[in-house]
This record gives sequence, C-alpha cells and structure tokens, in this order.
Amino acid sequence: MCRLLAYQGAPVALADLIEKPEHSLCVQSYQPKEMTSGLLNADGFGFGWYDPARDSRPFRFRSTQPIWADANLGSLGRYVHSSCVLANVRSATPGLAVDLSNCQPFAFERILGLHNGFIQNFRQTLYRPIRDSLDDPFYKAIDGSTDSEHVFAFVLNTWERQGGTLEDALTESIRTLAVWAAKESVSVSLNLIFADGERLVASRYANRPEAPTLYWLADDPTFPEATIIASEPLFASRGWQCVPPGSVLTVDAESKISVQPIEMS
Repeated sequence: MCRLLAYQGAPVALADLIEKPEHSLCVQSYQPKEMTSGLLNADGFGFGWYDPARDSRPFRFRSTQPIWADANLGSLGRYVHSSCVLANVRSATPGLAVDLSNCQPFAFERILGLHNGFIQNFRQTLYRPIRDSLDDPFYKAIDGSTDSEHVFAFVLNTWERQGGTLEDALTESIRTLAVWAAKESVSVSLNLIFADGERLVASRYANRPEAPTLYWLADDPTFPEATIIASEPLFASRGWQCVPPGSVLTVDAESKISVQPIEMS
C-alpha cells in the first residue's frame, strides 16, 4: 500500500505539503498510521505539479529511494511552487520491481494519476484483460509493470472512448474492473487520484470489507482556499472528512466538491 496526496488551491511550496506537516508524506514513509498492509513506504516516491505559464503538461520528479534518503528533496521542496500537486510514497506490492518506471505519479499528456491499492495476483488475472482492452496510444504509454499503471491507462482509455467527464469514466472503469475481478475471484482495491491542473477526481473503492483510507480537507486555516486529498490526515484538524467507501470525489475548477456513490449494476 502507498500513501497518496493531492492538492489544489492557492500556489504553495512543495515543502509545505510533503515535508513540514506533522504527519507529512515524509513521516508517513516510515511511520504510517492507517495502512491495511505493509509497515513502511520505502520503495520510492514521486511528485508531479503544474506550471501553466511554462507548459500545459505536468512536471514530475520520481525516485526509487525512500523519500527520507533523497538529498534533492530539500532544494526541490523550496523551489517548486504550484496550485496543483500530486505526490506519493510507495510500498511495492510483492513481486513488482522497485524501478523508476514503477514510481508514481504516472503521466499521460496533461493528466497525472496516483493509485493506492492492488489487484490480487495481477499478472495471472487482470493483466491480460486490461492490456487486451487498451487502444494503441494507451497500450504503448505503459512503461512499467505495475497494476497501478495499467489501471491508470485503463481509466484514461475509457475516458477517451466514452467521452463525458473523467469522473464518469473513472466510475465506469471501476465497475468493469470489479466485474472482471469477480470472475477471477480476486480482491481489488482502487483508491485513485487524477489531476489535470484545474480539477481533481478521486475514488475510494475495494471489493473486500475494508477499503484503504482516503480523506479530504477544504479551506482549512492551515491551507486556506485549497483542497487536500490524502491517504492519512497531514495534521490535526476537525475539517478532515473520510471519503465514503465506494464513491468518487470531484473538486472542480471553482473548488466545488461533490461526492457520488459508485453504483454497481
């Protein structure tokens, strides 16, 4: 299990998000509180951010080192300022390599994506159905071997095919993956966050009793005029709210937040 973080709001220094909070991603890498499996998140980390004055596409920094061991983090944390950031610390699923290509966030054109969760026995179960369903641009974009990157490509492929909103495509993708998982009798958990520089779309879903944790916080005094989505609260505040299991959360360009249940047909 990984720990995820997304931010949208007034421009902020990266360090204020991932280093300075009392329960920052740096702390969660070695002392997470709410992981359903694993003890550490030491198999790499990464963050992505948007700077539309320079490029409409996002920028990324990823590393296979534990976040606490990377000597570049201090300088990058002070240098990078953005109004939209995605970040994670990784706990690799057994059997999936600690390799830069497997480090998140993933990127495709203007979209960044994160995944916390797993597909049980991925290579023997949903690997082939997912890959067989992908159109060429999304198939070729997969660089690593993780279930996470395949799910990222699958959601974006669904969005490209059906049009509409990303949140609708995410909901439909989760429905499809849940059906495939049921046929294979395997567990899946799909906490996902997507960003395009103006909006955030996130899901909390598992086909087993306990879905990985996911919280959101809006317009807190610590980060006014901003919304944060995180696997664990970064600091003490009464404003943190749980994303309900089996739902999709959207933060639009005007910071309006909506939560919709994932209706399984």
